[in-house]
Amino acid sequence: MQLKHLRTLLSPQDGAAKVTCMAWSQNNAKFAVCTVDRVVLLYDEHGERRDKFSTKPADMKYGRKSYMVKGMAFSPDSTKIAIGQTDNIIYVYKIGEDWGDKKVICNKFIQTSAVTCLQWPAEYIIVFGLAEGKVRLANTKTNKSSTIYGTDSYVVSLTTNCSGKGILSGHADGTIVRYFFDDEGSGESQGKLVNHPCPPYALAWATNSIVAAGCDRRIVAYGKEGHVLQTFDYSRDPQEREFTTAAASPGGQSVVLGSYDRLRVLNWSPRRSIWEEAKPKEIANLYTVTALAWKRDGSRLCAGTLCGGVEQFDCCLRRSIYKNKFELTYVGPSQVIVKNLSSGTRVVLKSHYGYEVEEVKILGKERYLVAHTSDTLLLGDLNTNRLSEVAWQGSGGNEKYFFENENVCMIFNAGELTLVEYGSNDTLGSVRTEFMNPHLISVRINERHQRGMEDNKKLAYLVDIKTIAIVDLIGGYNIGTISHESRVDWLELNETGHKLLFRDRKLRLHLYDIESCTKTMILNFCSYVQWVPGSDVLVAQNRNSLCVWYNIEAPERVTMSSIRGDVIGLERGGGKTEVMVTEGVTTVAYTLDEGLIEFGTAIDDGNYTRATAFLETLEMTPETEAMWKTLSKLALEARQLHIAERCFSALGHVAKARFLHETNEIADQVSREYGGEGTDFYQVRARLAMLEKNYKLAEMIFLEQNAVEEAMDMYQELHRWDECIAVAEAKGHPALEKLRRDYYQWLMDTQQEERAGELQESQGDGLAAISLYLKAGLPAKAARLVLTREELLANTELVEHITTALIKGELYERAGDLFEKIRNPQRALECYCKGNAFMKAVELARLAFPVEVVRLEEAWGDHLVQQKQLDAAINHYIEARCSIKAIEAALGARQWKKAIYILDLQDRNTASKYYPRVAQHYASLQEYEIAEELYTKGDRTKDAIDMYTQAGRWEQAHKLAMKCMRPEDVSVLYITQAQEMEKQGKYREAERLYVTVEEPDLAITMFKKHKLYDDMIRLVGKHHPDLLSDTHLHLGKELEAEGRLQEAEYHYLEAQEWKATVNMYRSSGLWEEAYRVAKAHGGANAHKHVAYLWAKSLGGEAAVRLLNKLGLLEAAIDHAADNCSFEFAFELSRLALKHKTPEIHLRYAMYLEDEGKFEEAEAEFIRAGKPKEAVLMFVHNQDWEAAQRVAEAHDPDSVAEVLVGQARGALEEKDFQKAEGLLLRAQRPGLALNYYKEAGLWSDALRICKDYVPGQLEALQEEYEREATKKGTRGVEGLVEQARQWEQAGEYSRAVDCYLKVRDSGSSSLMEKCWMKAAELSIKFLPPQRSLEVIRAVGPQLIGIGKHNAAAELYLNLDLVKEAIDAFIEGEEWNKAKRVAKELDPRYEDYVDQHYKEFLKNQGKVDSLVGVDVIAALDLYVEQGQWDKCIETATKQNYKILHKYVALYATHLIREGGSAQALALYVQHGAPANPQNFNIYKRIFTDMVSSPGTNSAEAYHSWADLRDVLFNLCENLVKSSEANSPAHEEFETMLLIAHYYATRSAAQSIKQLETVAARLSVSLLRHTQLLPADKAFYEAGIAAQAVGWENMAFIFLNRFLDLTDAIEEGTLDALDHSDFQDTDIPFEVPLPAKQHIPEAQREEVRDWVLTVSMDQRLEQVLPRDERGAYEASLVAASTGVRALPCLITGYPILRNKIEFKRPGKAANKDNWNKFLMAIKTSHSPVCQDVLKFISQWCGGLPSTSFSFQ
Repeated sequence: MQLKHLRTLLSPQDGAAKVTCMAWSQNNAKFAVCTVDRVVLLYDEHGERRDKFSTKPADMKYGRKSYMVKGMAFSPDSTKIAIGQTDNIIYVYKIGEDWGDKKVICNKFIQTSAVTCLQWPAEYIIVFGLAEGKVRLANTKTNKSSTIYGTDSYVVSLTTNCSGKGILSGHADGTIVRYFFDDEGSGESQGKLVNHPCPPYALAWATNSIVAAGCDRRIVAYGKEGHVLQTFDYSRDPQEREFTTAAASPGGQSVVLGSYDRLRVLNWSPRRSIWEEAKPKEIANLYTVTALAWKRDGSRLCAGTLCGGVEQFDCCLRRSIYKNKFELTYVGPSQVIVKNLSSGTRVVLKSHYGYEVEEVKILGKERYLVAHTSDTLLLGDLNTNRLSEVAWQGSGGNEKYFFENENVCMIFNAGELTLVEYGSNDTLGSVRTEFMNPHLISVRINERHQRGMEDNKKLAYLVDIKTIAIVDLIGGYNIGTISHESRVDWLELNETGHKLLFRDRKLRLHLYDIESCTKTMILNFCSYVQWVPGSDVLVAQNRNSLCVWYNIEAPERVTMSSIRGDVIGLERGGGKTEVMVTEGVTTVAYTLDEGLIEFGTAIDDGNYTRATAFLETLEMTPETEAMWKTLSKLALEARQLHIAERCFSALGHVAKARFLHETNEIADQVSREYGGEGTDFYQVRARLAMLEKNYKLAEMIFLEQNAVEEAMDMYQELHRWDECIAVAEAKGHPALEKLRRDYYQWLMDTQQEERAGELQESQGDGLAAISLYLKAGLPAKAARLVLTREELLANTELVEHITTALIKGELYERAGDLFEKIRNPQRALECYCKGNAFMKAVELARLAFPVEVVRLEEAWGDHLVQQKQLDAAINHYIEARCSIKAIEAALGARQWKKAIYILDLQDRNTASKYYPRVAQHYASLQEYEIAEELYTKGDRTKDAIDMYTQAGRWEQAHKLAMKCMRPEDVSVLYITQAQEMEKQGKYREAERLYVTVEEPDLAITMFKKHKLYDDMIRLVGKHHPDLLSDTHLHLGKELEAEGRLQEAEYHYLEAQEWKATVNMYRSSGLWEEAYRVAKAHGGANAHKHVAYLWAKSLGGEAAVRLLNKLGLLEAAIDHAADNCSFEFAFELSRLALKHKTPEIHLRYAMYLEDEGKFEEAEAEFIRAGKPKEAVLMFVHNQDWEAAQRVAEAHDPDSVAEVLVGQARGALEEKDFQKAEGLLLRAQRPGLALNYYKEAGLWSDALRICKDYVPGQLEALQEEYEREATKKGTRGVEGLVEQARQWEQAGEYSRAVDCYLKVRDSGSSSLMEKCWMKAAELSIKFLPPQRSLEVIRAVGPQLIGIGKHNAAAELYLNLDLVKEAIDAFIEGEEWNKAKRVAKELDPRYEDYVDQHYKEFLKNQGKVDSLVGVDVIAALDLYVEQGQWDKCIETATKQNYKILHKYVALYATHLIREGGSAQALALYVQHGAPANPQNFNIYKRIFTDMVSSPGTNSAEAYHSWADLRDVLFNLCENLVKSSEANSPAHEEFETMLLIAHYYATRSAAQSIKQLETVAARLSVSLLRHTQLLPADKAFYEAGIAAQAVGWENMAFIFLNRFLDLTDAIEEGTLDALDHSDFQDTDIPFEVPLPAKQHIPEAQREEVRDWVLTVSMDQRLEQVLPRDERGAYEASLVAASTGVRALPCLITGYPILRNKIEFKRPGKAANKDNWNKFLMAIKTSHSPVCQDVLKFISQWCGGLPSTSFSFQ
């Protein structure tokens, strides 16, 4: 976001006159500024000042200047302003909606101290801070204020979150407190959140963090729970002053902070999740910003200053114009203002979740907004300003939007329809449908409100072409599905969502009632259909008929009229409804019966009187009758009884009409007598309950009024005698007996014997009741009655009579009960058996016939099996000892475990045939081990092997087979099985079988046979890697032969035979593939060669096109020429590169020359325009005549060369005369001269020179002299003498040359003199250029003989500074070199220094090098292994350099096995939190905990060093970027372990702390993932043994022995963890690489464990505490609650906790006191050191302090 200055709203004054506060209204229309004069200025949204008013003091007696305004805020409805003042009061002014409205104080809240800040986050709720530190709430509705929370520190700032549901207050002591009215489900904490380093005057609550700043010139962004996210530090910026105020944008994506002359802008980056600082807005002479206010739509920011100025800024990320009709202003990543350019209306489109708005579109007749963010979709209606944001995963912009419905947007995407209601932030619903036509979807959203229904939202849509689904969108459930036999082409719900119309492709119109789920076809040949708006009236067209349903509840009643055209629409308005019909070229309106439509509307509105009046005007037709019925139902529900009576009269329901008439008379009479609503009278209410058949309600109403007689009369009238008698009984009515007699008589008259019997029974007449029951054919009831009465049982005849009736009615169980009761067990047993009442039969048999019990149990089991209750039958068969039946029942009931239990009790022959059935079940559950055991028990091992094979568990199958079969049989079995698998196409399974029996070659053959080459290659690579390349090659050839070239290519390339691939494609004419392979795999030029061959195969224009396409035309021509394919080369150059033709001719000529075809070569050279080459060819072959001919004809310049060549020939033959003649013809006398000189013919040479080149005569004479000198006896002296003569003659140049030629290996002094003389003469007498050459020649010569100073001086004479410096450097004259560089050319000072450093390095003079280049010196120390000097030198450098070399030294020491020295190094120099050092620290820790001899008091100092280094490291990590990283947590754990070890060593030095040492050894076991497990368990076991904890010692040492065995075997798989279940001792630990305990000690442990286990006196269980958990476990297994470890013992602290200042650090009080007492009694320095460390680590000791002295 950028700030752009728009205008100055209020000009600044010359002095301090600060703007105290500012506020924007919620509706963006008003902006208020409060000045230092306590006057509130009101501006409109365009920045024009429209109004102002003065504030007033709390008490006028103190004067108008007795206070300052510290806070100001608009109410949410923008009609009020709250003003917070320092004179302990808040006023609320009503300012009205229009400018100039009278300003009235409508609330005031008096406080106990000055108001310092104020916010108005929600309706009626004002939140403000006070100077005394309280944050309070003022309620404008109740005019009362209350404290939200209190602190002891002045409230300096107050802000709200974006939603206004939470507040944040900043206090003078730096505290920031958070409070939520509603945390909106965020789960964020309340209360003190942060302690900022200074008072947070600038405080802003953005979407993702809290930004605070103040006088320390630092901006800190805090996370949601108060941790620091980012810090922007300007404390070192001299231009920056303290931050005074801050404001967050309404979207919470940006924060602006005000300071002196500057506004700083922070923008939240959603992608990086950090704040990014934009360019600050710097305004000279702005002075301190005292107030900031952000417009609610985010488009404007206003800043008030110390001098009373108010500046307005435009806040905008970017702007764009959409279709020249709308302006889109992006005021933040998640907020866009959409402005209609024609009407000026604005809509603020904002992502509530803070997502970045990516693109805004305006669709649907430019009324609807659509915008995307990364995770949501924003929709809006510009007309109604209803906006929605719904979760939406991006689908690449494939959505289709339909805006036909004004209330809801329909979105189609990937076969899914989503509905979004404008103004709602949740999707209304989502359904799967492929039909996107809006005519096939109908949505109704609260279009007509009905009584008793708040929300009504329904959707109808097509699931498929013949199925309609109707969904209740509020509940999200399906309320109807209509399956139709034909395709549906139109559907529409009515406005109330209770009826659905749909039409199929056969033009049949159907009506579906959603409540009753009934479908009715109401019209054929329907060409038009529409609901009349605002009603449930339906209009449709059938051919030439217009059909109208005025009452859709009665779809069979339709009003039809003839029309002559087609219906095109409906129009409703002005009290009438018209159907528009086109008849030819004219449109005719047919008016509908508005009265009938009116009835429906009256019903919907609940105006039943109006509906009755309307119906009375109509004749009775089927439609009218249906309407009367509807009205009667509704009137009864609404208790409008007169209307209901009229309805029933109209419908001819005389009984109901008469009943209601009587009811109405009662109601009217009551109303006349007592006033009020007569319908509330009890008789009226009771009669209405009777009308609805709710008699209980009527009875209750009567009894409430004590109208017992009326209630009884009602029941008697209805022949409901029971209820009548119950009422009489309840109320003690005197006529009760008469009622009972009348009731009995009525029952007998109406032949209700059963009811009469029950009546007699209830009156205690048992015999009469039994007689009536038997008469009614109910012997069971008679039996029940007899069984309950002893006196009746004694009547044998009666009992016999009843039992006979029971047996006749097959009620055997009841008969048995009766026989048993009369002590006839034999008959009872028979009856029980017949009635299958086996439980009673068995119980009876156990008492009366014990022998029969077994038979009965079996019969019971058989009965249960018949009833399919197999599981119940099992136990009965077991009781009956029918094992086979029990097993069958168990198997049938799938009670497998029970079946196994029974089988295990049987003999082997019986059980063996059942075991496989059970095994099959367990195999199907993949419980293979149980199945295997069962198969084995059933002697079906082969089946077990097959099971494992089918399950793909080859290892188990093989193991079992090897156990039970001979190896050769296993092989045969597996190979046979594999061949079967192969036949079934299960090649992978077959492969595994082959490999299991070590026959991979068979698997390879199988894969080859089935052409599964990938698998074949995989196996070859695994089992025959040496044959892999050959296999690839072989497969490549086979596939090539089969024409599977792509696959062949793969194999050739895998065999690294790219040439074979290329040749394959070439031979198949697939040049493109060949070229691709060559280019990818054939090196730099292979593809060019292939391209060339491809082109050659094409020839002509095609070849040229190809080579041009590949960019290889020129290269191909060259290649053709190189390969002597000159015809192809000529063809290509002729067609495409004519300029190459001469070059090809030349190359062809050279080829012909090499072939010896000189005439043809001559012709080609001439065509190539190179006749000279032809001449040279003939010269080379000494064909002088031909050479002369060609030269004269084609290259006259070459004639001379031919003559020269001829002359050379003559010279070789010593024919000097001929040669001289030829050379003179060729005008080359110089050559003749040279030839004579070489031959030593000086007289001839001088002659030629004199005649033809007189200018060279003098030089030739000199040369002649030189030669003479050489041959003379003088030698070097001769040269020197000659030079002197030249010098005396003034021929200085020649003299110099002579001096320079002096070379005498025997006398360096002579050479030096001569060279110096040459230099001297050249400087004095020769031109500068010549003298420079001489010096450059002499200098190196002097250096060569060790005369570096002389050479340097010569160089300096000619200002050759660099050369002079190099000479001094070579002579190791470093001071001279430095002086020259310094005085003459300072550019070379670094050059000299660099060489000096290299010199010192090469000489190994490190001490000297330190003063020049410390790093180089340190590196040299490292190379030389002088570590002490290296570290000593590095110590004098900075911290970073020191720790680089400390790390190098530590690494060196660790490699040499000196971890202890490495530790000492870090003890001395500290442990920095460099991630690159982490492995060093870990290695030191690992070596330390693994080293022997550390379990003793003497090892204390080693452990203390390790502990202190790790503590130092952890402290450094906290301050680094690695804080709270996994590495940090690991080092914290290592620190804890080191502390335990150190404390243990300290405790071992004092006898009374022996148990503390033992407990620490035990506690260390929970860290065995970082410690050598065997060593840890050994030490814990030995410690436990020493203090007599033998149980623990036995378990730990036993575990130690298991671990030593595991180390020998190299795996921990065999370890049994059962002893350590429900403890925090880890199971998954690293396997130690070696044994940490010597063999002798291991043997001792082995003997002790063996002895103890033989005694069996110990219980192998770890001790438990009150939690029921292992006493040393921090985690209670039952609850999962984690206890803190004790700092002294490492044991969990369950009670008596002593807490330290650092969180998470605590000690058990008993252990702590014990430790302190030991120190006081022993004065142990090591224990004091432990205590000192705990004090450092835990932020001090608890109040029972201890002195370290």
